[in-house]
Amino acid sequence: MSSSISRREFGRLAVLTGGALAVTAGTASAAPAATDWSKAVVDSTIARNPDPKSLGGWGYTQGLFLYGTYLVYQRLRTASYLAYIKRWVDYSVDSKGHINDAFNSLDSMQAGNLLLILHRETGDARYHTAAQQIRNRFPGYPRTSDGAMWHSTSFTQQLWCDGLYMAQPFLANYGKQYNDGTYCFQEACHNLTTYFGHLTSPTGLLFHAYSADGKASWANKTTHTSPYFWARAVGWVALAHFDVLDALPADDSRRAQLVKNVQQLVNAFVRYQDPATGRWFQVVDKGTDPQNWTETSASCMYTYAISRAVRAGYVPASLSSAAQKGYQGVLKKVTLGSDGRTNIADICPGTAVTGSLSGYYSRPRTANDQHGLGTFLLMNEELTSHGSLGPDLGI
Repeated sequence: MSSSISRREFGRLAVLTGGALAVTAGTASAAPAATDWSKAVVDSTIARNPDPKSLGGWGYTQGLFLYGTYLVYQRLRTASYLAYIKRWVDYSVDSKGHINDAFNSLDSMQAGNLLLILHRETGDARYHTAAQQIRNRFPGYPRTSDGAMWHSTSFTQQLWCDGLYMAQPFLANYGKQYNDGTYCFQEACHNLTTYFGHLTSPTGLLFHAYSADGKASWANKTTHTSPYFWARAVGWVALAHFDVLDALPADDSRRAQLVKNVQQLVNAFVRYQDPATGRWFQVVDKGTDPQNWTETSASCMYTYAISRAVRAGYVPASLSSAAQKGYQGVLKKVTLGSDGRTNIADICPGTAVTGSLSGYYSRPRTANDQHGLGTFLLMNEELTSHGSLGPDLGI
């Protein structure tokens, strides 16, 4: 490597190679580790929100970010990270282990994963009691005629891709942790496969939503699906599959179909990756539309999914180059502000199902939205902690 390389280019190379580069007398040599971007994102977010209550109340975006924070805690063992998660949860869980929520939407269940974590980490029975409250909601939760859970009680007969991640990993993890697999594994697997069957398309991608009774304004009169492939919606489905597969016993016969679903999604992700940026578009298959834009949270999800699938042996190892390219593309959306804190750009906030392309294209392009912070942590921990970033990054 030439000693004339710019500081900016050297910094970029150092990040991408895990800090393995330094310039000494015009040669490459070992150097201190590059920026730990997971730590930087967690520290920056906590610095902006020293009281975790300012993250917002009980909800899936908070649960997602704090789950990502827990993954960083597992690697670094930074006690303040776990304490921060506990403080946020304790705003909602009272002294008797009750949460003041009717759990009438799948979105409201995702943060229940933190209850399972905190019961394991602290032994405090309140967290088990609170998790039981969510578990006990499922038998009476409304479903379509083929047994798939509605996205919420207010969206009658509707299945949204998003909802799979919000509820099924919690159910599967609850079943594993508390020996309740007969019910929990069956429900989680049935919902994954039933949703997938209704939402899949010849592209390999999934439509954002399905209306079982066909009454939703966006529903196709024949297929009852919404018309477009919204990037993050499909990403939620991929994440849900990996989490449920992690919880299922290795010899469970239902794994085979879930693996086939993952293979279909990952192959579609590779097919639709933007060759110029390595990222993925807000509407996945409309990359040539000048109104479309690459969205960061979905790009994190797809990068994570490809890497996980390669690591598990579900797809060929050659696809790891797509994960590496995706990782590089996402890092280009990460900057340091004048305050020394990280900023992650071009994150779409929460988005409902829509029947128009403009409904997706016109969504705000925000910085540091928790959808992007959480998915970045999942991606970064996967690629840096498990060695998915190989020595040849195609630079």
